[in-house]
Amino acid sequence: MAKLLGIDIGTSGCKVLLIDEFGRVLKQASAEYPISVPKPMWSEQNPEDWWSGVQQCLQEIGEPSPDAIGVTGQMHGACFLDSKGAVIRPAILWNDQRTVAECEEIDRVVGVNVVRQTTCNPPLTGFQAPKLLWLRNHEPENYAKLRTLLLPKDYIRYKLSGAFATEVSDAAGTGLLDVPNRKWSSAVVSALKIDESILPEVFESDQVTCKTNGTGGLTAGIPIVGGGGDQAAAAVGTGAVAPGIISVSLGTSGVVFTSIPDASFDPSGAAHTFCHANRGWHAMGVMLSCGGALRWFRDTFGVGNYVQIGEEAASAPLGSEGITFLPYLTGERSPHNDPFARASFSGITLGNTRAHFCRSVFEGMSFGLQDCMQLLKSLGATATDVRVTSGGAKSRFWVQMLANVFNAKCTTLETDEGPAFGAAILAGVGIGVWNTVQEACPKVVRATSETNPNGEDYSEAYRKYRALYLATRGWNKS
Repeated sequence: MAKLLGIDIGTSGCKVLLIDEFGRVLKQASAEYPISVPKPMWSEQNPEDWWSGVQQCLQEIGEPSPDAIGVTGQMHGACFLDSKGAVIRPAILWNDQRTVAECEEIDRVVGVNVVRQTTCNPPLTGFQAPKLLWLRNHEPENYAKLRTLLLPKDYIRYKLSGAFATEVSDAAGTGLLDVPNRKWSSAVVSALKIDESILPEVFESDQVTCKTNGTGGLTAGIPIVGGGGDQAAAAVGTGAVAPGIISVSLGTSGVVFTSIPDASFDPSGAAHTFCHANRGWHAMGVMLSCGGALRWFRDTFGVGNYVQIGEEAASAPLGSEGITFLPYLTGERSPHNDPFARASFSGITLGNTRAHFCRSVFEGMSFGLQDCMQLLKSLGATATDVRVTSGGAKSRFWVQMLANVFNAKCTTLETDEGPAFGAAILAGVGIGVWNTVQEACPKVVRATSETNPNGEDYSEAYRKYRALYLATRGWNKS
């Protein structure tokens, strides 16, 4: 019986999952690591912290010889390596907002139409390409040392194998990939005067890219498949590999995701079109601070743990007695694409209690996800089968709120660590356990509960949320 390992390099920590060919979780482990904010709106991590966390998890799982490995992780991050494969500086993460000028530079140098027709997206501050230009513009001494540019999950692939490789779903979020043709764009790369040799070879998500070299407590010779960006891998883990199934990920960021049949894209750039891990494409809306907003609230206000926050929130009425929370702690991507958006609590009175604040955080996060859902619906998606995954799916209170806000049935799954589970499924496809991702998912993705709307009407609270952003838009530009 095959044993398949999935490794997920998340923003707040890593997860490693071992499954069998029936999708049963045999073992799992996780490890946290810190995020550095050296300046307001910056976000960095030390790639060696990812590697240390993975080694800790592999040791805890204690399986040195799985049949195959899939890797996944936070998208868009820039990991800079020198000629010896050593990290040059801390990795710049997906929620870093320092690259506004570089995004403008990309549109100016490459051309607005070329960028969108080729990459299917506008240049966004979170993407990898503007981070590379920022390094060239602001840290030329580090740029001169640069020999390899990797995404976070691909750094772990390198540490396990010594190989430099990536795959289409994660590469599609760099701003350098020809998304319709699933290869690096020579037009974009050459226009930006980037040496293409710094970019790793691109594979499909279920292709074997390399084999382990005996590091990390694993035996040598284990196949490592391409894997996927965390959202594409999570979609595999939830079965969102065909049109009509919508995946909602409640991680540090919040993502509403649907599979699409071609590389059609949103001209406004509010939704993103990337290559999918199923050898097709997908569209998604992304809010930058979802579970990350809840973690910030817990740590900043010392409100115990997540369970306690949920219990207090559940004790407060719908609408949080007038408090509206905007979750834009690191700017916002969908639907506003506004790096200057800022978070706030509004409508506070002497009559408010901590429970009202707790509930307002959940409502603000849910309304941000509704923004993304409405965006995908405008592109033709239907929300009849909504599959909720990642850490927030453990909260029955939050899932019920989402069912009401979306006005749709929300399903939670037997395995809620979507990205790691999806990476393990891709590993199985890569070695022939299943012929395709579409064949694998119905066999191994199983629902545990269904939550239907219970009649709570959030339309007025959502209207206030939308109006508050519009009223404050642009205040923080300087």
